[in-house]
Amino acid sequence: MTQAAGSELDERVPGRRWTVRLDAAGRGSAAVRISCSRPACAEQRLPSATAGRAAAVAHLKAHLRAANAPRTGAHCACRAEGCHTHLPDTGRHARAEPWRCGGPVVLAVVTDRGGRWWQAMECCSRCAAATPGAKTAATSQAPGSRLSERPAPAAPGAGTPQFSDHQVAAGVPTPRSAPVRRRPPQVKIAQRVIPHSLRPISLRDELIELGDLFRAYQERDQPDLALLADLHTRKASAFAAWAEATGDTRLGLDAQRAEQAATAARLQHQQRTGLATSSTDPDSNTPAVARLLSGPAQWAHARSVLAHVTDTSPLPGPEARLLVVMLTLRTARTGTGNLVGQDLTGLGLSEPEDLVAQLADSGWLRLPGTPGDLLASRPESPTLITVSSMVPGDGGSELFTFGKKLRPKLSGWAQKVVSDKKLRKTKAGAGPRLLALVLATHSSPDGRLGPGGQGIDLDHLASWCAVDPGELTPLADQLAAADWLTEPAFTTTRLTGRLTERVLPLTCPLT
Repeated sequence: MTQAAGSELDERVPGRRWTVRLDAAGRGSAAVRISCSRPACAEQRLPSATAGRAAAVAHLKAHLRAANAPRTGAHCACRAEGCHTHLPDTGRHARAEPWRCGGPVVLAVVTDRGGRWWQAMECCSRCAAATPGAKTAATSQAPGSRLSERPAPAAPGAGTPQFSDHQVAAGVPTPRSAPVRRRPPQVKIAQRVIPHSLRPISLRDELIELGDLFRAYQERDQPDLALLADLHTRKASAFAAWAEATGDTRLGLDAQRAEQAATAARLQHQQRTGLATSSTDPDSNTPAVARLLSGPAQWAHARSVLAHVTDTSPLPGPEARLLVVMLTLRTARTGTGNLVGQDLTGLGLSEPEDLVAQLADSGWLRLPGTPGDLLASRPESPTLITVSSMVPGDGGSELFTFGKKLRPKLSGWAQKVVSDKKLRKTKAGAGPRLLALVLATHSSPDGRLGPGGQGIDLDHLASWCAVDPGELTPLADQLAAADWLTEPAFTTTRLTGRLTERVLPLTCPLT
């Protein structure tokens, strides 16, 4: 029987096999060369390993497309490679058959882990399954008994059929291959694996869909910030529900970051498209406000200057506070700046020369001459002033974090607020102008006062304006007369109202 099996196999054609290799083209060069074991294939050279791998895979695919279907009469090309099914028996008795192949003939593709060679070979399906990393590219049509691994049960007295690779006695049961356990594929969102056991199912489906949508967004040629903001909003909601379902606090933090990302993307969309979403009606689009300070970072810097002056002003009263704000903005970062008399006379101060003298006497301000010389200076010959606390050598370099290009923007913004034409027309003093500056930095995007339009605490407002809370009512009335403020209303603890539409370009909204 064994001789008959060997004779049968010797008559069969050997399986085809070809190999594509990727090798370095030479030392000191990133170029690679591609060679193929097929004699008709010429060697290729490419500039990089990445391009070489892509070309090698394409070359092998071209061979597979051009190759005929696997031949049913071919024996395994892997016999000479010592695959698992061709290894000799390690027991005391050798196997009766020279090898243990079986199943239909297939075209199998094998590659090494380093991506240095790719091999296609004609072998049986059993050898393909026993070869690590092998993938089947094509399968021959089974012609019947020649491709069956074991004979089918036959009637008593029937002859033993011929098999593709060996013969054994009739009646031997067909071995059943062990089932291959396949792990379900992992699905991720934001580098986090979505558990298969996550419940409710609707939450898991939402996370999977969001992961697919974010990956699809990354493939876009052009950004769509409105779409990105909506995706981040959905992500924030889904991650919050995920955190609640699992008790994972890190997911809650991810939800907060997603909400912040949604806000930032929405603001960028508004600035790019010229549309602003109303805070009271998210579905309505209104023309965006072209603000003098254009972004949340600049608005935060403006508030930081007001907070610093509130804490460090050397003199009491709204007039001194307003002057210190303007001089701080003029000298921030370097501690020095140019000033002319018109910069002071346009602030509505009752005694500007006396106030400058008090600041100089306190040591907060240094002048090259007298306060009168400063008030008399003209734009063609400005006066160089110095604020000691702003000088970097005295620790002033750590006070503010904005750059040198933003400093004149902040100073110009404050100058436009306090020199507003209607404030000048109504001859408003330093108090209303300082209040206008504070309200401009403590309103919602649509002009309502306070965070979320809920109003401003009177004690805080009085502290920022350097007045008593009882003095705020007449100051707010003066702003209403100057078309700065509408519907001002005082409660025992808060001031509510809305800034007029004409002054919205000068505001720094709370976000």
